[in-house]
Amino acid sequence: MKKLGFGLMRLPLLNPNDDASVDIEQAKQMVDLFMQRGFTYFDTAIMYHNCVSQRVAKEILVDRYPRDSFTLATKLHSAFFDSLEDRDRVFSEQLEQTGAGYFDYYLIHGVEASNYPKYEKYDCFNWVLEKKRQGLVRHAGFSFHDTPELLDRILTKYPELEFVQMQLNYLDWESEWVQSRAVYEVAVKHGKPVVVMEPVKGGTLAKVPDAVTQMFKTAAPDMSVPSWAIRFAATQENVMMVLSGMSSIQQMEDNTGYMQDFTPLTEEEIALTHQAADIINGKITVPCTGCSYCTEGCPKHIPIPKYFSLYNENMREDLEEKGWTVNESYYENLTNTFGKASDCIACGQCESVCPQHLPIIRLMRDVAKHFEG
Repeated sequence: MKKLGFGLMRLPLLNPNDDASVDIEQAKQMVDLFMQRGFTYFDTAIMYHNCVSQRVAKEILVDRYPRDSFTLATKLHSAFFDSLEDRDRVFSEQLEQTGAGYFDYYLIHGVEASNYPKYEKYDCFNWVLEKKRQGLVRHAGFSFHDTPELLDRILTKYPELEFVQMQLNYLDWESEWVQSRAVYEVAVKHGKPVVVMEPVKGGTLAKVPDAVTQMFKTAAPDMSVPSWAIRFAATQENVMMVLSGMSSIQQMEDNTGYMQDFTPLTEEEIALTHQAADIINGKITVPCTGCSYCTEGCPKHIPIPKYFSLYNENMREDLEEKGWTVNESYYENLTNTFGKASDCIACGQCESVCPQHLPIIRLMRDVAKHFEG
């Protein structure tokens, strides 16, 4: 397979304030271009796009292409089952929603210290291996958001698991929180191929400081800024697939263009990405990837990632010179539909599911102070 996968997590929307309002016609065009250029890997999950992504996958892909012409991955998340029987119920619903008949790749979703005990309690790792033996799953693995030590423990206990999906990008490569490099090296040690998620860190590495843009454009004038992030991930030898949650036909054109005949980065180009990471890390206030796991159960309906994005944008501005930015209007407009940052009741639901382990409650107070005074 070519190394670029289509993540069905950030599809184009008809209404930017409704994650379920997927622009089906544009999404179909994106799938068609993806397939025409020889790419076949698609990734979905239960909660993506407010729990409609799997049905969307059926409409834009499964119903339109022969089953053996594409590769489909989905996942079992800890929030959607509470018994041994629930695991099979969820799996059956996924087969029905996607119409796929079987899954080429099936993952235990978002494994980390907080939910690992639940996955163990309900024997989920052996369960997915049994699905493979039944022919309902071709390849069994898991996605991971935690320390190298926990990954080593899981892969030692379950050597039959075939692959690991992890967050890997040049910004998180040496991060003390995400530890991309260290986690990747554990997968390599166990001989497990890696599927990369968040190579562009939720768009962060598509909108970089001007100094980084200039540096990249000087080195490779014809390459887009986000291409550096995706190519960095794909350059790692043990990476078998890099997922990109593309949101427009233009992004699809760009990504498939340079990944059709992928050329790994040189040592000099990798050094540039490390320089870029140093510059970007000095500019980011909240390292949110915009995955929106936090919004699903928020009792005050606060669009946390949207507020973090506006906050980050404002913190990169010279506010003393400008005095006002359009981000303040964007924030006010959003509060007409959603809860304000100051509405947060500190219930902790968001922090319990955040793959980046962000202190969201504290950060919401910062956002409220910044935009609401």
